[in-house]
Amino acid sequence: MPVFAYKGFDSKGKAVKGKRDADSDRALRRSLKNEGVRVSEISTLKDETTKTREGALSTQVNFKKMFQSVSTNDLALATRQLATLLGAGVDMVSALSALIEQIDNELLKDIFADIKRDVNEGISLADAMKKHKEFDKIYVNMVRAAEHSGTLDVVLERLAEFKEGQARIRSQVVGMLIYPIIMLVMGVLLVGLMFVVVVPKITAVFEHTKSTLPWNTKLLIGATDFASKYWWLVMLFAGICIYAFRRWRRSESGSRKWDAWILNAPMFGEIVRLLGVARFARTLSTLLSSGVPLLSSLEIVKNVVANHTLADAVEFIRDAVREGESIAPPLKQTGQFPPMVNHMVAIGEKSGELEQMLARVANTYEERVEVRTKAIMSAISPLMLVFMASGVGFIMFSILQPIMAMSQMVH
Repeated sequence: MPVFAYKGFDSKGKAVKGKRDADSDRALRRSLKNEGVRVSEISTLKDETTKTREGALSTQVNFKKMFQSVSTNDLALATRQLATLLGAGVDMVSALSALIEQIDNELLKDIFADIKRDVNEGISLADAMKKHKEFDKIYVNMVRAAEHSGTLDVVLERLAEFKEGQARIRSQVVGMLIYPIIMLVMGVLLVGLMFVVVVPKITAVFEHTKSTLPWNTKLLIGATDFASKYWWLVMLFAGICIYAFRRWRRSESGSRKWDAWILNAPMFGEIVRLLGVARFARTLSTLLSSGVPLLSSLEIVKNVVANHTLADAVEFIRDAVREGESIAPPLKQTGQFPPMVNHMVAIGEKSGELEQMLARVANTYEERVEVRTKAIMSAISPLMLVFMASGVGFIMFSILQPIMAMSQMVH
């Protein structure tokens, strides 16, 4: 915390001066004003040695931060801790101070230190969090609504649950994809090693024979020669294709076409749609239950679903609601949401329990994502084994077939 030297006059007009530490000069002015001191001058006390030492420390810390990030779990834990402190009756600044001492992630610790300094200067918690990219629109808008309604501790608890749910779904999907990805990489490396190292040594024997080789052996020899001579061309072509695809994928038209295709893609399209529906329902339920207005909630959800087709559907719903309609009819008109979602949303609106119905929809579809992903991964693993075995089997058969033919000619 910086140290300041100040000069001023007390309530009797007597000149006073002194040194004191504070978060900022504005915080010091406010503190002295409460004590009846009218400040005339404030300066920061830092000698050259301190500046040099702090500069070196800052460089070291910044270098470390280059390799740091704030995970969803880190943010969820900090949110839950802050909710607990506020729920226990601790004032905001003291709660933030206690939270900073408990955080292990240095980057997140510095972020909350900045937030504490802003809050101490009179900025609202939502506006202080808005300055940092780690807090998305959902987080900031829920905190702002909670500050207006006086239910900050309750909303922060819901936010922690929301973030933990997001992290859980992401870890489940990533965990299920790790095994097939490892198998695919190992298979490609194994076949590549055989093509580049093993096969050329064995097929060199066939060059000295005048016997006619079978088509599959010729194909193997040709592929091996091409791979050994023009591997760089293959790598260049693959790099160009990947670059072109990523550039097309980042364009507006390409992104929209890809998002529309991926929703109807075989096997994985259903999972993408289920994830989108679950995210739509969970986010909208969390925002509405936290006091965020419906139109603002739909605007936020539009930026959260991460798919242009679904985002357009949410925008259509928002425009219809702005014109006075309820959610259920335009939700059904989009054709992007399953019938069960339409039915439950309509029931929720009629019964006045829309938030609870959306939460049930989110729970249902999150479970379906897990079940469907496990089923697909269970089907992909044996298919990949068959694919790898077929590739290795073709190579071995193409090598052994002419050898067996030559041995029969000798006998």
